[in-house]
Amino acid sequence: MTTWDAITAAVGLALGGEPDRGREELMACWIATGESDAGQRCVIAHYLADLQSELADEVMWDERALDAHSRIQGSELAHVGIDDARGMAPSLHLNLVDGYLRQGETAVARQHATAGVAMADFLPDDGYGRLIRDGLDRLTTRIDNVSDNHST
Repeated sequence: MTTWDAITAAVGLALGGEPDRGREELMACWIATGESDAGQRCVIAHYLADLQSELADEVMWDERALDAHSRIQGSELAHVGIDDARGMAPSLHLNLVDGYLRQGETAVARQHATAGVAMADFLPDDGYGRLIRDGLDRLTTRIDNVSDNHST
């Protein structure tokens, strides 16, 4: 078992200029959690994805984050300032849209874009919410452009 303090400290290392140390600490947190720690696993995997050097590993961690998110109960993410866990779903889908697009998996990217847009009403009406909405719009346009180029 790990603590939210350990997770947020590891995230702080990763975001504060020590990505290798942050990744090591996040991996230790991941190992210390189990399937029943869905909220913690969601956050850990979400940040671990961004610390991967290989695209396949990044997408794998993004998928793990989304999988853990599907098992979150109640207000498990309140520890990291997310009162309604549904508000994290659009960001998780956005990351997967990006990863699958870079892998050339346009159909899978479109599925995640659709899912992310469907959950966008749960985003806060602030800078973060606008950032995620704009990202989903931008990547949906890229998907449409890729699809249009392949159909001509």
